[in-house]
Amino acid sequence: MSLTRIISKVFEPRQRELDRYFNEAPALQQQVLTQLLKAAKDTEYGRKHLFGETNSYEDFIKRTPLNTYEELKGDIDRMRHGERDILWPGRVKWYAKSSGTTNDKSKFIPVSEEGLKNLHYQGGKDAVALYLRNNPKSRLFDGKALILGGSHAPNYNLPGSLVGDLSAILIENINPLANLVRVPKKKTALISDFEVKRERIAQETLHKNITNLSGVPSWMLSVLTRVMELSGKQYLQEVWPNIEVFFHGGVAFTPYRKQYQQLITSPDMHYMETYNASEGFFGLQNDPDDPAMMLLVDYGVFYEFIPMDEFGKDNPTILPLWGVETGKNYAMVISTSCGLWRYVLGDTVCFSSTNPYKFTITGRTKHFINAFGEELIVDNAERGLAFACAQTGAVVSEYTAAPVFMDDQAKCRHQWLIEFAQEPDDLDTFARLLDQCLQELNSDYEAKRYKNITLQHLEIIKAKKGLFNEWLKMKGKLGGQHKVPRLSNSREHIELLLKLNTPSHPAASDSIASGTTLS
Repeated sequence: MSLTRIISKVFEPRQRELDRYFNEAPALQQQVLTQLLKAAKDTEYGRKHLFGETNSYEDFIKRTPLNTYEELKGDIDRMRHGERDILWPGRVKWYAKSSGTTNDKSKFIPVSEEGLKNLHYQGGKDAVALYLRNNPKSRLFDGKALILGGSHAPNYNLPGSLVGDLSAILIENINPLANLVRVPKKKTALISDFEVKRERIAQETLHKNITNLSGVPSWMLSVLTRVMELSGKQYLQEVWPNIEVFFHGGVAFTPYRKQYQQLITSPDMHYMETYNASEGFFGLQNDPDDPAMMLLVDYGVFYEFIPMDEFGKDNPTILPLWGVETGKNYAMVISTSCGLWRYVLGDTVCFSSTNPYKFTITGRTKHFINAFGEELIVDNAERGLAFACAQTGAVVSEYTAAPVFMDDQAKCRHQWLIEFAQEPDDLDTFARLLDQCLQELNSDYEAKRYKNITLQHLEIIKAKKGLFNEWLKMKGKLGGQHKVPRLSNSREHIELLLKLNTPSHPAASDSIASGTTLS
């Protein structure tokens, strides 16, 4: 009997528990809220908002305001300095470093002991439970799991307190037994220099029996590209004959799917979408034939949703899970066992089912680019352009930017289409200054740009005069409150703009070739 067959029995009780999602999700969410309020009633935040006297969802929403990171930042910083019982009971030692806000380069999301257990590790366990249920012939545990992680660093030099990528926090605290079935070794996994890490991972795993992969598609593809270079093989299954599944998350998989299918041609290869973030583990793909993910409703997360047509209003409608409808776009709001209370996450979702509750991620509440985990927001772009203009004397009238997805060499970049009212003397200098400022403003962008390993130098294409007005007019949106989308995670807008920019070319690819490439 294979080791997987033996271990899979451990997951059977949880598989039965997950069946409760089909008919009991609202009741499970009510239980979660009750548990969260009880746990935090004696914290500073809980006393302020009367958690000890809150006995219903209606009481909770009357007494607890919506929060962004800015509203909670002061309390989180006090927690990072070692103060106890602020947003969550006790002292929180771990902080997941995430992309920044308007005012900060990075966010620091508290990760409590309870959060590690019932938000993050539980998600990983359930991913395996659902995968084994869907693939009873799996030999997952008969080999090794290649799990990519980030790095961490001391938090204000407090003993035992660290900040870093969530993946590094998870690796640092993982059950030692899990290390028996995972690679690379912990020391390698936590290396901060990705170029060094990628090389060591490739060397360490080249001759291992890898059966499964876990990580962000862009980072993983970079590692696999190096594995293929070292092996000299054409397909990954020639290196790892028993490879069978990639648990992926962090960025949309669609742009990478074709490249993975070209790299791994085995008909037995599976892909499973996960929705895990610094703030928690929220969803899993439970049906291989349905890209929608199942909302994880019995973790330490209580969910609320704001209809996107009301987002940004002074008093928007806010719905608990049992109030949502299918086919509508919502902004997610979470309360968690890490001390995030009615926290506006920034992600938008659309439900396709309410029995169980299944959804797809539709985007962010603001324009952004997060094709490779860089999480570039409009505020970063505006400030970066302002800096480059100030240094060069240029003036930007309109712009948009979008990702150019990875080629077969795992190379990718951001592509900027800029209409200048006054052009810089040297476009290369302007691009270098913009890129430099974006790295200073956004730690995730900086990490992806490091040594050009994942994200190559940005590309700028000059737009002809009046291009954006021509585009808006063509769409019937010239004038009024209509605006050019500054950042987009897809190429839908920029491809059409590129065609308009070079009308003599029939395809957008020709337009791209005619631009100024900076690599």
